Amino acid sequence: MRFTRLRIFALLVAGLFPLLAQSALVWTAETGWRVEGGTLAPMAGPEARNALDLMNRAREAEERGSEGRALKSYRKVYRSYGKSVYAPEAYFRTAQIRMGQKRYAKAFTALQQIVFFYPSYERFDQVLGQQYRIATLYAEGARGKFLWVLPGFKNRSKAIQYYEQVVANAPFSDYAPLALMNVARLHHRLDDDESAIFALDRIINSYWESVLTPDAYLKLAQTHASLVDGPLYDQASTKEAITFFEDYMILFPGDPNISEAEKGLADMKTVHAESKMKIADFYYNKRSNLTAAKVFYNEAITTYPDSEVAARARARLDIIDARLAAAPKAEDGQPSTAPVQKKRKRFFFF
Repeated sequence: MRFTRLRIFALLVAGLFPLLAQSALVWTAETGWRVEGGTLAPMAGPEARNALDLMNRAREAEERGSEGRALKSYRKVYRSYGKSVYAPEAYFRTAQIRMGQKRYAKAFTALQQIVFFYPSYERFDQVLGQQYRIATLYAEGARGKFLWVLPGFKNRSKAIQYYEQVVANAPFSDYAPLALMNVARLHHRLDDDESAIFALDRIINSYWESVLTPDAYLKLAQTHASLVDGPLYDQASTKEAITFFEDYMILFPGDPNISEAEKGLADMKTVHAESKMKIADFYYNKRSNLTAAKVFYNEAITTYPDSEVAARARARLDIIDARLAAAPKAEDGQPSTAPVQKKRKRFFFF
């Protein structure tokens, strides 16, 4: 409920003050802050003078290196004059100071206030860019400050959170697919391949025309391939990897990484065909069930016809055909393919 009320308030702010947002604030040491452009004055009366005075004092303190005083004045601006043209600029300057202090989480929060309450802010693209930069700093292992002095801990999970926030803030911006690609890489680095696959899948489905889409297809195939444990285990991941490798090669035949995909596809088909061989060998060696063995040897050939695995499968089929030709005939005149029944040993007790 609280989130809903805040969203409604943000929409009202955006609707009530669009003309104010068209104005641009410009700072010079000689004149201080002044408004350029726009069709309305930012405010009128004593409140306007108070807000402007606070903004000038804050920026002068910032220029002198008195960051604490500057932050205090900026805080008064956006808390007391939140409907003015000065409020988003106060948040933006706050974020710049926090960035310099390596208080990245506080900087991100200040920028998020602009996204939430002032979506028409003239530097909106810069806001997104700075949020993306903060997420990247965390992804690369940057440490914020703890108690203003001590370095904090590396926090790549926070990087994922911030990248996802960038996507939510501007899903149709150029930052969104970049953020999702970084989310996938971080999840993979944190051994959460399921979440990595989900992030890559979102790129493919939502950003088809992005330059990152071919890479997302390839990474998706490779991530599924990394989950394959070998021919003796479940082949669901193998089949998924084969599908995405093939899709990538069909959709992006001129991509520079096509040879990498070809090798990955060959490896996965080999594993899949080998899994059929293992089943066939089981029926042939352990159950003497020639009919079942033939079915799986043929499936191994169908899975990867030009492979060494297929060559072995054909050799085994030749042996089976020879055995069937030499086998005694059943009542219908066909070779008997029933499993050989081993005689049970009898034990005599006296």
